[in-house]
Amino acid sequence: MSRVQLEVAGLTQNATSNGAYTIILKEVDGNRRLPITIGAPEAGAIYNELEGIKSQRPMTHDLIKNMLESIGAAVVEVFIHDMRDDTFLATIIIDTAANEIDSRPSDAIAIALRCNAPIFIAETLLEEVSFLPDGIEDEDDEIDDDDLKDIRDKAKKEEEEHTRPRSKMELMEQYLSKAVRDEDYERAAQLRDEIEKLKKL
Repeated sequence: MSRVQLEVAGLTQNATSNGAYTIILKEVDGNRRLPITIGAPEAGAIYNELEGIKSQRPMTHDLIKNMLESIGAAVVEVFIHDMRDDTFLATIIIDTAANEIDSRPSDAIAIALRCNAPIFIAETLLEEVSFLPDGIEDEDDEIDDDDLKDIRDKAKKEEEEHTRPRSKMELMEQYLSKAVRDEDYERAAQLRDEIEKLKKL
């Protein structure tokens, strides 16, 4: 199975989902981005490690790292291998006989960061769920307001002027590409959620 290495590119609060955060993973040798919605505790654990913040007592992911080290085990890598019912599945691979441990991606990433272990994803999965930071036509580069209300207003105006109306889906996907290109990951997460809602209509 072809795999792609990822790195953490950003972490933002998800404004469309109370208490949730979005972690943005970026392929090491490319431009594709992968947003994953995670809970607040896992987001805190990832943020603390990225910022080098240490607690007085070991938190859960620190404890796991310490336990592995105490028995002479090491995390080889983290592998995000599938997605079912909009939920990503991952494994933590360690250098022992029983070397694949099922894990939520958020926990796996928090542990990988502490253990300096690489993060991988199946190429087919990344191709399916990733965003590219480019792909916007020149006319869209002039757009400054990424607000969702503006997207809806523009679609309505085109219809009223009897021009060929671009669908809301098309407009939102173009705004999404611009947000990712500009590394505005909070806006990208909002737009992705709205697009998913439209797809279910």
